[in-house]
Amino acid sequence: MGVFLSAPCSDWRASVGRLFCGQIRRLLLAICLLVLVALAAPPAKANDGIEFSDAALQLTEEGYVLSSNFSVDLTHPLEDALMRGIPLYFKLQLEVSRPRWYWFDDVAIRTSRSLRLSYNVLTRQYRASIDGSLHRNFSRLDDMLALLRHTGRWLVAEPGALKPDASYSVAVQLSLDVSQLPKPIQVTALGSGEWRMSSGWARFAYKNEGK
Repeated sequence: MGVFLSAPCSDWRASVGRLFCGQIRRLLLAICLLVLVALAAPPAKANDGIEFSDAALQLTEEGYVLSSNFSVDLTHPLEDALMRGIPLYFKLQLEVSRPRWYWFDDVAIRTSRSLRLSYNVLTRQYRASIDGSLHRNFSRLDDMLALLRHTGRWLVAEPGALKPDASYSVAVQLSLDVSQLPKPIQVTALGSGEWRMSSGWARFAYKNEGK
């Protein structure tokens, strides 16, 4: 009786072990393939990435409005991921601060907005959205990238957010939000500069003429 019971138990353990080992092998193979794809990608061209061009902060009746321009070209891995149906998220960040010699800078405005770019393989249409709304469809990738290159007039604060006749430092940055990528690609992005697009912080002075 003892021999009769031990054989199925042994077979069950062996089956579980083979199944677990098979899952581990498949996971390792998927990670290796992602790394090989990243390494085999052609080197980035000199103009691939994000570069800051110019920006302006203006006071309107509605409040303070930011207009900014960037040079944006997707790297080969990012464009390939987009064409395979993986959405790309970009974050536009703004910080307006007033230096204080006796303490940390006084941050008057700190805000950000998210721009989502995607491609529908079935309809062959590009789609962009800002902060989860303001959806627009495009037939060409270059037309959709224009939303990143020219961010338009972005209302960032109410009229009274800044002190009258005060000087401020304005910092702007546009970057790929790597945290929104699928987890396996996030691992690849850690070791590849082609997955980490960013303009870096660009700064300019602003004198508030408002009352």
